[in-house]
Amino acid sequence: MMKFLQNLGKSIMLPVAVLPVAAILVGIANWIIGINDDQPNVVTSFLQTAGLAVLSNMALLFAVGVSIGMAKKSDGTSALAGLVSWLVITSLLAPTSVMTLLGRGYTTSIAEQGADISAGQKLVMDNGHLAIQTPDVNEAFAPGAFQNAFIGILCGIIGALCYNRFKDVKLPDALSFFSGRRSVAIVTAGVSLIVALILLFLWPLLYSGLVWFGEHIVDLGAVGTGLYGFFNRLLIPFGLHHALNSVFWFDVAGINDLNNFLSGEGTFGVTGQYMTGFFPIMMFGLPGAALAMYTTAKTTRKKIAYGILLSGAVSSFFVGVTEPLEFAFMFLAPFLFVIHAVFMGLSMAICQLLPVRMGFGFSGGFVDLVLNWKNPMAENPWIIIVLGIGWFFVYFFVFRWVILKFQLKTPGREDDDPVDDDGEGGASTGFIGTASKFIDALGGKTNILELDNCATRLRMEIDDTAKVDEPALKRAGAAGTMKPGGHSVQVIYGLNVQFVKDAMEKIMSGEVDPTTVEAAVEAVDEADAAVHAAEEQAEDQGGDTAVLTKPDTKVVTLQRPIPGYAIALSEVPDKTFASGMMGPGLAIVPTSGEVVAPADATVVTVFPTGHAVGLRLTDGTEVLIHVGLDTVKMKGDGFEPLVKAKDEVTAGQPLINVDLAKIEAAGYPTVTPVVVMNDKTATVEFS
Repeated sequence: MMKFLQNLGKSIMLPVAVLPVAAILVGIANWIIGINDDQPNVVTSFLQTAGLAVLSNMALLFAVGVSIGMAKKSDGTSALAGLVSWLVITSLLAPTSVMTLLGRGYTTSIAEQGADISAGQKLVMDNGHLAIQTPDVNEAFAPGAFQNAFIGILCGIIGALCYNRFKDVKLPDALSFFSGRRSVAIVTAGVSLIVALILLFLWPLLYSGLVWFGEHIVDLGAVGTGLYGFFNRLLIPFGLHHALNSVFWFDVAGINDLNNFLSGEGTFGVTGQYMTGFFPIMMFGLPGAALAMYTTAKTTRKKIAYGILLSGAVSSFFVGVTEPLEFAFMFLAPFLFVIHAVFMGLSMAICQLLPVRMGFGFSGGFVDLVLNWKNPMAENPWIIIVLGIGWFFVYFFVFRWVILKFQLKTPGREDDDPVDDDGEGGASTGFIGTASKFIDALGGKTNILELDNCATRLRMEIDDTAKVDEPALKRAGAAGTMKPGGHSVQVIYGLNVQFVKDAMEKIMSGEVDPTTVEAAVEAVDEADAAVHAAEEQAEDQGGDTAVLTKPDTKVVTLQRPIPGYAIALSEVPDKTFASGMMGPGLAIVPTSGEVVAPADATVVTVFPTGHAVGLRLTDGTEVLIHVGLDTVKMKGDGFEPLVKAKDEVTAGQPLINVDLAKIEAAGYPTVTPVVVMNDKTATVEFS
């Protein structure tokens, strides 16, 4: 059950991830209206219509998104199944369909002047009078009442379960066309029909219960809001806070706080009460906690703590992603996390009592605060900044006092946390390197049964959880590890978790071998620090740095992999290459941006960011082509790989398209080293 709820929470995030688009469109429109004397125009109408198109169809997005998220290795068929379930159930339980199924008709009332006509109602003439006919159905089946997030999530679950169960089904030869994935939508329609018949009688009870819960929470006022904030944080270790959020943010229990805020259709002074309190804590409180943990770290470990805490604080402040920072102390000092949850509940309750309201499309960070500043539902947003400054000092002084008083082992204060030889925890700078270390720390490829990810964490099923090496995961870059129970293991990494997960899949499938050229490519981005350290040591000893040159015993003749003029490797403005640390070779100052194969070869690896490629020539020589210096920091921008690992290529075949102008604009040298990786005695020549 816990695993099911965790998967549901993760899956809900997929459609929720669409909300920032709506928030940006509506936010820009509101800003334009604000500076135009509160007068809308064609541009604002265009932007608002586009943004509200997402908000008004959130229930449908839940049906599709949850179906994708909960399916095992979905290929898109599950999304179709979720859509089919939504169409079948909502059509069968539409007011007119319910009237037919239950043998009901319309109730007629005289239309008074100025009366509003709701969806599903119609105007008729009755004995010479204008009258309104309303479907004689339970209010649970009223137009729009049934098409809410709860039903969307239910349809998504149905679609995913049908996909997981029937995607590999084999039918008799006469029906073989409908075997496998083609059967999923058909089965989903049948299951949804049965569910619709059950809901025909059960939904009024569920609807009444959800409405009661929503009204009861609202009636609790600040207490209810505070309890929500408190449990929202406590559920984070289990990944269940997303499911709780859906009750308050969307139309599950009739609250719909987030949608009402972004659409501007809520109640001023009320709408936003379940979001406002997040801003002061995420933007100011948690960064204050990070500063407290940094100042209390051991002097010898401050550099390690700095990297962990700064990145987490920046993420929390700007975009409201708090998990990297929270997991940095959640398990090291759980008492602090409980204090944090209490503070979140207090912040939510205080904001409920004050005349301040704010909402978001993604989370309570600076970006959403700015975008929604002019939202018609926003009330005194400046109060958030005042509260935030106060929370910064509260978090800083409370966390600092508690850490020192109880000697808590927050980041930088651990007793026996081994570090790698570089003294900085050994977190990999490349996704392939991180992925390789994660796999080893998780007990190897065969120990990982299922692999998935959400916004900031890897979610896995592990065969033997006793083999999971949590300290090794942390040294490899994990912010924390969670074992919810059974075979489930979660590794918290950060916003780039998708790339780590993709890299792990490539290694596990054999597409990438991290022990060959890939490891060497990552070493390029790490080795500079070692070279500088050696130089400093030599200077301290009053000596000079010397580079020994071995006799050449082999000549490797290559075509130029990129147009330009050649220079000696020693002229490359990067000590890692110039010193020969990566191997012998030459470099090219390129004049155009197409990288081609310098000889017949097999592609060993293409770096995830596309800035480097490793080849194995027919004689076994391994050659690295590294386009530009420090270009790994461009994260793929300006690079278009044209081949993949294990491809056979011929001399002159295009390997990578490179935008040299982008490299130069980013401030990086375009000089391209070409080095032999597995023979330190070789000499490289260009034909």
